Amino acid sequence: MSGLFISFEGGDGAGKTTQLRRLAEWVTQASGREVVSTREPGGTELGRSLRQVLLHGADIDARTEALLFAADRAHHVAALIRPALDRGAVVLTDRYLDSSVAYQGGGRELSAQQVEDLSLFATDHLLPAVTVLLDLDPAHLPQRIAADPDRLERAGDEFHQRTRAAFLDRAGRDPERWLVLDAALGVEELAAAVRDRVAPLLGVSRSTGRPVRSMPGRTPDRTSPEEEGR
Repeated sequence: MSGLFISFEGGDGAGKTTQLRRLAEWVTQASGREVVSTREPGGTELGRSLRQVLLHGADIDARTEALLFAADRAHHVAALIRPALDRGAVVLTDRYLDSSVAYQGGGRELSAQQVEDLSLFATDHLLPAVTVLLDLDPAHLPQRIAADPDRLERAGDEFHQRTRAAFLDRAGRDPERWLVLDAALGVEELAAAVRDRVAPLLGVSRSTGRPVRSMPGRTPDRTSPEEEGR
């Protein structure tokens, strides 16, 4: 059985962690498959050390920041993500390479293409099957972040506006991979939309979570008109 790789992206406070957890619970119940939930930075022991430096350490220049994120990602993929996919697991990550392109390429105003090339080199061109973007107007950021914001959360409104624009630009150029959702919607409404996108990839019903049986004239990754309307 092939592994399935899904990433969650979006601005700070958009609700990525909540939706990742909801999806992880549903995938386990609906398919019985192994689910590996992780994050960037911080998905490995090395990543946790880099996370402290990147988010809570002293200020660093934009290029150093991009390189450290890439180093974390290279190790993350080699040590955790690829092995899990190779054994057929469903891997869910809270941030992946699109965050670097948006934050360092957009927010920090580095070359987006150079940041993307760096991340593709770090990951040996591994991309998620689905990337869920929880789109949030940065004006809502002060109400959603923790009392002690990290370096990126403190970067200012213009930085976060550029980051949001970069995310939306990437999503618009690859609609087959991206699922863009309004982060202001309710938790359950968002979770249902994510399930609807992921269910066909798992071969389970969107409405029941049960395996879909192949029938003449119908393939497992399609739904009936009745299911589409639910």
